[in-house]
This record gives sequence, C-alpha cells and structure tokens, in this order.
Amino acid sequence: MNNTATALLVKFALTFVATLVTLGFIANNPLAWVLVVAILVTALNYLLGDSVVLPKMGNIVAALGNGVMAALVALIVAFLVTNFYTPFGILVVFGVLVAAAEYFFHNYLLKSDTATPGTQ
Repeated sequence: MNNTATALLVKFALTFVATLVTLGFIANNPLAWVLVVAILVTALNYLLGDSVVLPKMGNIVAALGNGVMAALVALIVAFLVTNFYTPFGILVVFGVLVAAAEYFFHNYLLKSDTATPGTQ
C-alpha cells in the first residue's frame, strides 16, 4: 500500500470514530448515513485541508478548518436526508473532535514520510 493510501486510511479511521460516536451513538443516526458523512468529510478534508490549507497556513488553521468543514458536511447531509438528525450541540462536539484528531494527524503527516501534503 502506498504512503498516500495509508494516510487516507488513518484519516478515515479517525473521522469515522468521531462520526460514529457523535452522530451515530449520541444522535442515534443510521449507520449507513454515518458512514456516508465520514467518507465525505474524509475526502473533503483531505482535498482542501491537507492538500491546500495545511501547506500554506499551517496545522492549527487547517485543523480548525477541517473541524468546521466536518460540521458543515453533517449539517448539509441533515438538510438533504429526512432521517438524519444533527442537533447543534452534537455538531459542535463533532467539529471539535475532528479538529483535535486532525491536529495530531497533521503533526504525524508533517513529521513522517507517509505523505507530504500538497505534493500528491
């Protein structure tokens, strides 16, 4: 498995855990939609946060942006899907969990040769 694929799998695992805990267990949403949100958040945060924002603006800005992006994706899915419920407090917790996980993930990315952000 190449370095970028490994980084994406780790990123997805972190995102899925945050999504499952907040939107799955706490908000009691269907697992299929939790998985869809985790995939969308992983893809968007990788494409925008890790590849564009992280190299140009640094870890803290990228991690915060990824947390906000995660909450917005969940909110958009909630607007589009009738049986997907996202209370404001859960969105905040979800965004904070994703931002915290991304902060440490970015440190790992920047210190290792797993994948160099912005050079894929």
